Amino acid sequence: MIKIGNLTYQQLKEKFRIKSPWDLIIIFVLNILITIPIFIIAHNNLITLDWTNHIDRILLFIVILVVIQLILRALRRVTLISVILYFIVLVYGSLFSDYGFESVFEDYRSMIYTMNDNPYPQDIIISKLLPFPNKSKIINAIEYQNPRIRNFAIMATAKHFKDVKGYHEYFTIIQSFAVFKEINTNWNYVSDPKGRDYIAKATESLQYLSGDCDDHSIFMAACIKSIGGTTRLIHTKGHIYPELYIGDKKDLEKINYAIKMVLFPLESKNKIINYHIDERGKIWLNLDYTAKYPGGPFMNEEILGALTL
Repeated sequence: MIKIGNLTYQQLKEKFRIKSPWDLIIIFVLNILITIPIFIIAHNNLITLDWTNHIDRILLFIVILVVIQLILRALRRVTLISVILYFIVLVYGSLFSDYGFESVFEDYRSMIYTMNDNPYPQDIIISKLLPFPNKSKIINAIEYQNPRIRNFAIMATAKHFKDVKGYHEYFTIIQSFAVFKEINTNWNYVSDPKGRDYIAKATESLQYLSGDCDDHSIFMAACIKSIGGTTRLIHTKGHIYPELYIGDKKDLEKINYAIKMVLFPLESKNKIINYHIDERGKIWLNLDYTAKYPGGPFMNEEILGALTL
């Protein structure tokens, strides 16, 4: 037995809490994965101090990194056991099911991308935790990074409202309206197979521009998201429909004028713009498949669940 003075190596290890390099590496990698989304949330919700070279944000990231590191090291045993169990689950998933390491990587990358592009990134995490019908299937079906989906969206923006002037600050919203017009003008409602709730991927719906309300919502969300728009899906009793993030009431006034006087004057003549106001006072415009213009009538206004994308 190795002894240093009156202490054995094992006693020294316990005294100074010496850990194996692998323990430290696993904890640090996990720390980075946790710190990134927390930093995005903090960055979007805390006042920017405009220090030189963004020093304030660098310090913020370091503080979060250190705090998470201390927490994970304090819970070292629980952390390592959890990581090992999760690793086993992913190995099993990779070998015998559809959800493994590659799926986790894509889900994490998608979450970070979405959080970075969302005014309220914490909603992305919250929406993943809250119940929503067929949530995992719907999220996987929104193939917004698929080139075919993006190409369709780009085609729509080239076809509709390309020469609209005076709305530069609402450029992405106007292009999202172009996608809405192309989809809703050509959408063919087709029911699910009898006795089965079929969730079509966006690329499936693209082929014939057909499907039911959840297929339409998935396809609309994927196309708008592929060009930088922010959407959410609303679940009501027996129905799902998409909504587009507009901004606050000041933004709504300008968008309302654009819809009624410039973009959809005939479709929206003598009609109201339908929208929801979330808990932060932000506006989400109805894009249901039954609507002839953005903000068309609700089929069912009651919100049972919302999935921010």
